[in-house]
Amino acid sequence: MDPESSESGVCGCCGPLRPRYKRLVDNIFPEDPKDGLSKSDMEKLTFYAVSAPEKLDRIGAYLAERLSRDVVRHRYGYVVIAMEALDQLLMACHSQSIKPFVESFLHMVAKLLESREPDLQVLGTNSFVKFANIEEDTPSYHRRYDFFVSQFSAMCHSTHEDPETRTRIRVAGIKGLQGVVRKTVNDELQAIIWEPQHMDKLIPSMLFNMQDSEDLDRAGHPSTPSGAGQDGDENPAALAESCFRELLGRAAYGNMNNAVRPVLVHLDSHHLWDPNEFAVSCFRIIMYSIQAQHSHHVIQQVLNHLDHHNKNTPRVRAGIVQVLLETVAIAAKGSVGPTVLEVFNTLLKHLRMSVDFELGETSRRNSSSSVSSGRGKESEERIVQNAIIQTIGFFGGNLPDYQRAEVMMFVMGKVPVYGTPCHTPLLLGGLTSPWFQKSHLRLCPQVTSGFKSKSMAAALPPPFLDPLFSISLMEDSELRQLVLEILHNIIDRHDNRAKLRGIRIIPNVAALKIKREKISKQDVAFMKKHGQQLYRHIYLGCKEEDNVHKNFELLFTTLATVTIELANEEVVIDLIRLAIALQDMALGSEENMPMFIRCGINALVAAYLNFLSQMIANPPFCQHVSKVIELRNLDAPYLLPEHIFRDKCRLPESLDKEDRQLYFQTADMAECLAGPGYNAERLSIPYIPQVTGNIFMFYFLIPHKPRQEQKADEDRLTRRKSFVDTISLQVDIMSNSLPDKSQLAEEITFETLKKAIDTTGLEEQEREKRRQVMEKFQKAPFEEIAAHCESKANMLHDRLAQIFELTIRPPPSPSGVVSISAGHTQHQSVPIYEMKFPDLCVY
Repeated sequence: MDPESSESGVCGCCGPLRPRYKRLVDNIFPEDPKDGLSKSDMEKLTFYAVSAPEKLDRIGAYLAERLSRDVVRHRYGYVVIAMEALDQLLMACHSQSIKPFVESFLHMVAKLLESREPDLQVLGTNSFVKFANIEEDTPSYHRRYDFFVSQFSAMCHSTHEDPETRTRIRVAGIKGLQGVVRKTVNDELQAIIWEPQHMDKLIPSMLFNMQDSEDLDRAGHPSTPSGAGQDGDENPAALAESCFRELLGRAAYGNMNNAVRPVLVHLDSHHLWDPNEFAVSCFRIIMYSIQAQHSHHVIQQVLNHLDHHNKNTPRVRAGIVQVLLETVAIAAKGSVGPTVLEVFNTLLKHLRMSVDFELGETSRRNSSSSVSSGRGKESEERIVQNAIIQTIGFFGGNLPDYQRAEVMMFVMGKVPVYGTPCHTPLLLGGLTSPWFQKSHLRLCPQVTSGFKSKSMAAALPPPFLDPLFSISLMEDSELRQLVLEILHNIIDRHDNRAKLRGIRIIPNVAALKIKREKISKQDVAFMKKHGQQLYRHIYLGCKEEDNVHKNFELLFTTLATVTIELANEEVVIDLIRLAIALQDMALGSEENMPMFIRCGINALVAAYLNFLSQMIANPPFCQHVSKVIELRNLDAPYLLPEHIFRDKCRLPESLDKEDRQLYFQTADMAECLAGPGYNAERLSIPYIPQVTGNIFMFYFLIPHKPRQEQKADEDRLTRRKSFVDTISLQVDIMSNSLPDKSQLAEEITFETLKKAIDTTGLEEQEREKRRQVMEKFQKAPFEEIAAHCESKANMLHDRLAQIFELTIRPPPSPSGVVSISAGHTQHQSVPIYEMKFPDLCVY
């Protein structure tokens, strides 16, 4: 019945029989809905509701009945009045009996949201938002918001033809979701809102509206509120971002995964990883909104997602890695939980997979005619690899020092390096490619940047130092440069590298204001244990034929930083011996060395001895070095770094070895250092690189590796003086078992060593032998291969049986009787009292 007819027809006879609450409700509706809500009658209704709260449920039910009827009859003016009355009653009444009234209220809001009229949907949303801001005294045990989550999410995806109307509906939907969040997240009884079926509607609805923002760069900034300069209430993107932040800020420990997973699904469904600007902005918002202790949950989710997309396109994987970089960059300053090594392990795994993909594409490109597509694939994989390297380096660079040491050893443990047993299973495929090794080594300079360790033994433990030095001897100048940069980051604990940048003759070292401290006992012990290993790799690294200007610069910085940080009197003598040995190597005729390398080594020695002489403040030593440098300026400028490393420096045809004044003399330097503190007598002992145990192990591990693919450490020794040490060491070991030492010395001649060094024929034989073995196992019948293997196994068993027989059987008695039975020799012992001993043995 209409309000008008009820008032006119029932007023005379039946009006007084109606309940009072109905009459009060009816009075608030004017004859003309344009007149709006009657304030005086509304005050009466409110006073009655507050005075008799038990009538609230009936008032709500009656209002809901009138509203439903008006909605069906499209009398929207009365609908507005009814909702305004409900809002005022809801704000005025806070007793426990308001629960049934809330149910009626939510029922009316649901009726409005179900209508297709935008005005009614907006009206219902506004009323729900007002209700959401009310703090209830007691929780609700039976109230559910499933319908509102679904309806508000549908409004967020509105596709109304009119842009203004579409914006109004979307804004209303976002406000409604925000109201649901505020009403539920703090209510323990409403924890169901964090379940996947609700998060899968809430999160995509917000992201869908955030995606329409024209300025993505503003998203994720921690201090600038989104939508600054705009009306946030009318901007769906800004409002959605605000709601998204609020939701994440309220997420607890157990709800974080359910909140992040829909974000990843949305980015997958809408192909937002390439380009990934929106994905990056989303995760910036996430990381700045959540609590710091929950950061590792987000990182774990992104890592798992990267594993899930390990076979996707390179740009998609690169987009995910860049998102991980953003999350790690924010989380590295706070708590990252137990995910530190897991991040590195996962990223290194994907780095290896990317290199494998690249090599696979390269091999297919070489076998086909599609050159351009292969190059495109290769460049895309390089994008993935560079993104992974950048992420690992940034993450490692923000870790504490104690974790950096572990990370460095962890990363080096993943680098395929010849010469260490733990890396022998990796000698397959593309894992030994220079790019793969460079990609791993590029992580370490970033991880070690700013690294400060009190002890070199802790910063450079053998599991990290040995493979690092093994890489420093590889036939790739960039790899050697990376190794030296890593050493600089670790050794230089007082940030002196910037002052030493560039190889040059420094006129006044004191003007550089070098920072240094007295060498500690731990560092002295470190140099005694690993100093020779360090000198040896510097020595061998100087003579590489592909060295360029940067290699010599880094070698100079290495010698200078070692002098500053780790040099006592004994180390200074060793470094001078090393410098003289480098000079002799550059002047030697037995080395097949380009003239540029010879001149570069002499320039390096001059620059370093000039630096060292001023660092130890020895005037006679400084005078001798300065005299040699002055003469070189006049007669041989190509032996100085300022000249030899210029682009158009004329190289001599040969070096004048007879002009002793152009070179540093051991006797003169020993005389200069003859004072207290230095053992100048050791300078007369020529420096020869010492061979460590790892080199022999290295030689036996990979004796058949082709020189083109990998120049092993032992292969280098066979072409240098250090091989002589190996021969002499073997001679010393075997000398006791040889009959005549003089005869042995006569046999080891220069021709003998030359033949031992020349391994070209042996390499050809080994290569042919490997080819025959491979061909046999590829083409021979299975029975023949099985018989061959069985014969070898039988031979091994026979040898083992002989060894066991010799070791297990009891020793024979001195007077035992030998008998042969069943083909085996047997010894029968004689009792001791029957033995006959010689007279000299009895007393």
